[in-house]
Amino acid sequence: MQLIRGAVATAVLVLNTALWGTLIFLLGLVKLVVPLALVSHALHGFYKCWCRGNYFALKLSGVQFSTDIAPQVNAQGWYLLVANHISWLDIIVLTAIDALPAPKFFLKDELKYVPLIGSGAWALGMPFMKRASKAQIAKNPKLKGMDVARTQKSCKNFKHHPTTVINFAEGTRFTTKKHSRQSSPFKNLLKPKAGGTAFALQVLAEQLDGLISTTLVYHSDSQKIFQSFMLGKLSAIDVKLDFVPLAQVPQGDYQQDKAYRVTFQQYLNAQWQKKDTQIDILSAQQTSNSATEKEASQL
Repeated sequence: MQLIRGAVATAVLVLNTALWGTLIFLLGLVKLVVPLALVSHALHGFYKCWCRGNYFALKLSGVQFSTDIAPQVNAQGWYLLVANHISWLDIIVLTAIDALPAPKFFLKDELKYVPLIGSGAWALGMPFMKRASKAQIAKNPKLKGMDVARTQKSCKNFKHHPTTVINFAEGTRFTTKKHSRQSSPFKNLLKPKAGGTAFALQVLAEQLDGLISTTLVYHSDSQKIFQSFMLGKLSAIDVKLDFVPLAQVPQGDYQQDKAYRVTFQQYLNAQWQKKDTQIDILSAQQTSNSATEKEASQL
């Protein structure tokens, strides 16, 4: 039964992405010819349907999906969401949270050519980043600051639609091998990379209502989370979303200001320490709940 539910839920995820990704791409082509606000609203309506389809697939799988959302988070707001990264399923989980404004992502410029993913993101106006390297800036100083200006321009459409910009600060998915290779000071997390988060803050600060510090926890016997989901063996997902006012978040020029760089790295490491503790608490609670349910079933 578990295997059937997992297989059906996975099929729904694939079909959901194929359907709405295709419709979003086709409507994006219409938007090129008829750049009206009505078309843009329709695109975001399609995107919302994709998000709801993701939620339906999670529920269909039988997984216990629990969210703890700070009361300040408003579906009509604008936020930068910073989360730990565990699985490809992270994106599905975050887009399935109806309380969040439409989730958007900073994408590498090369991804715009990937079918459905890149084309859909392009149609929805998600920003594609093409940042100049230190070597390129050294050869051509005029490039300095252009990445910020370019990305700010590409984010201008965020003003018209409530948005959650998602950033996975670790830059890669967690595995025990990566954790060991990094000699990470955190028990359950990789080291966060401060540069990308600081860049997003610098670009979006004027548009944001706050930062959402998010902790994702999957309860499974395997570290291969997506595989566990496909096999129907993923028992539960916990998501904790804490709201942080922008006034409490250090802001500055991460690339040029060394003092700010150190300050922001310390701030992000402190946030990661909180996440580490939250993961231990949520894992212990799930273990206790599972033990109680097992005892009850034996009575």
